Amino acid sequence: MIPLAERMRPKSLEDYIGQRHLVGKGAILRNMIESGNISSFILWGPPGVGKTTLARIIAEQQKRVFFSLSAINSGVKDVREVIEKAKSQRFFNSPSPILFIDEIHRFSKSQQDSLLGAVEQGVITLIGATTENPSFEVISPLLSRCQVYVLRSLDIDDLQILLNRVIKEDEDLKKLKFDVQEVGALFRFSSGDARKLLNILEIIIGTYAENETVVITDKIVADRLQENIALYDKSGEQHYDIISAFIKSMRGSDPNATVYWLARMLNGGEDPLFIARRMLILAAEDIGLANPNALLLANACFDAVHKIGMPEARIILSETAVFLATSAKSNSTYMAIEAAFAETVDTGDLSVPLHLRNAPTKLMKNLGYHKGYKYAHDYENNFVEQDFLPEKIKDKIFYHPAENAREREILARLALLWKKKYKINN
Repeated sequence: MIPLAERMRPKSLEDYIGQRHLVGKGAILRNMIESGNISSFILWGPPGVGKTTLARIIAEQQKRVFFSLSAINSGVKDVREVIEKAKSQRFFNSPSPILFIDEIHRFSKSQQDSLLGAVEQGVITLIGATTENPSFEVISPLLSRCQVYVLRSLDIDDLQILLNRVIKEDEDLKKLKFDVQEVGALFRFSSGDARKLLNILEIIIGTYAENETVVITDKIVADRLQENIALYDKSGEQHYDIISAFIKSMRGSDPNATVYWLARMLNGGEDPLFIARRMLILAAEDIGLANPNALLLANACFDAVHKIGMPEARIILSETAVFLATSAKSNSTYMAIEAAFAETVDTGDLSVPLHLRNAPTKLMKNLGYHKGYKYAHDYENNFVEQDFLPEKIKDKIFYHPAENAREREILARLALLWKKKYKINN
């Protein structure tokens, strides 16, 4: 039997739910579709928001040949075969065939390179779909040839429209009686994913006898799903809960909890690069100057995971995660930039002091640019006290060294140099 999600797949833009910022009346992607001038682009968004469906609708509406590849099980050979087919099926001024690549972020550099010539020459119009930031996962030459459109999770109104439609329009569901009393849990477990909503609905329906009324309440949904939903769902609520537990365990210096949550994510199929990126952020935000090597190791971890992949990447991720968990902690640089951001909002665009400005022309020199600037290396210990902030906030302090061995050394040096701003408390 065809799954409900496939039976309900929209065939036209009029049936398409969500993404009004892209395909609503007058929106950028809709205008492109209606004009017929489709250029290559990448759809970036979470699962179940209509990336594949939108690509198929475009091909159907434009009457274009449509090729589809999944980056999970396709290689360079498959890409080249499609490109050759596209060349052979293009006649005179006919529009180029569409090549849709699902999960394009999983393509290696060589696989992405194999697309460049065909995209640039217009042999194919590429539509890529990805759940990951294309800036990290798509090579620059290919990214420069494609627009990137961001798709959003479906909101409650979208999910309600979908639920109403499926109950009224699906041939199999029209035969059933429904008593929809509550939708909170149904929508919460769906996490803005249309496919997941329809899959959950099928699970709920499957727990009722043939002639029973299908009752939907928050309790029924939670109870019926308890044994059907995986322990880890990398695109849903568990995804955010477990990555949160992982980050908090490292921040809280617990290596045991850290590796446990890491294992939960990896066992559940989480993208190792997503984990590595989060550790990069934590190294800067929560460890910072207490141990600058943390950022270096986290960056090396990201590069290594990118090169090696699973299952070996789990060893590198574990080493880095335990290092971060057991490292001294400091958020002083994070707090410094937050305070500086707040100051720029409060005080606006304050003028750069004249002595800090370069003076490449005679006019600038006459206006006082660079006048009075003291070159630090001309002074003892390569330091001389002068103002580097705008006059209005010249005495502001954004960076406050934290209480750890490394930053106590930093405080000692700052107190020696900037006696009026930094003091060592005995």
